Amino acid sequence: MQATSLSIDAVNALCEAEFAARFGDVAEHSPWVAQAAYQARPFADRAALAAAFAAAVRGAAPDAQLALLRAHPDLADRAAIAGGGLAAESRREQAGAGLDRLTRGEFTRFRGLNTRYRERFGFPFIFAVKGATKEDILNAFEQRIANSAATERALALANVERILRFRIEDRVAS
Repeated sequence: MQATSLSIDAVNALCEAEFAARFGDVAEHSPWVAQAAYQARPFADRAALAAAFAAAVRGAAPDAQLALLRAHPDLADRAAIAGGGLAAESRREQAGAGLDRLTRGEFTRFRGLNTRYRERFGFPFIFAVKGATKEDILNAFEQRIANSAATERALALANVERILRFRIEDRVAS
């Protein structure tokens, strides 16, 4: 999260390099999303900015979408949370959901689900954790692991779009 929120007018005034510097990390390790969203300027409001990011993801080639999904971290990965292997926003979001304070049993359950999920779908379980509890996340994990590959890919991309919106809302004033 940036230290100060920008107005939408300030966002629209950014040159491409400044926009990339300010928003290139909104999509987990995928600056191409911000680069594509920039092309939709000017943005009428914060919602239009978030919609441009979502459209960039939706309009991407399937291989680029898969790379974006694979760029996300496993949820509740203790080493990544503690060692800085996560993007700062991912670390804050996971901590906000209590994933940095799991019991040994909860951690074991997350690790097992992460492994099963990755083996089944080829990318990590993606859940927009902001405002969720660890119980909410575990319940969703258990339900979604039984989905078809097509359903789960669509749900993962929908969660990416929610994450993008949350992160933009943190950076841009309404």
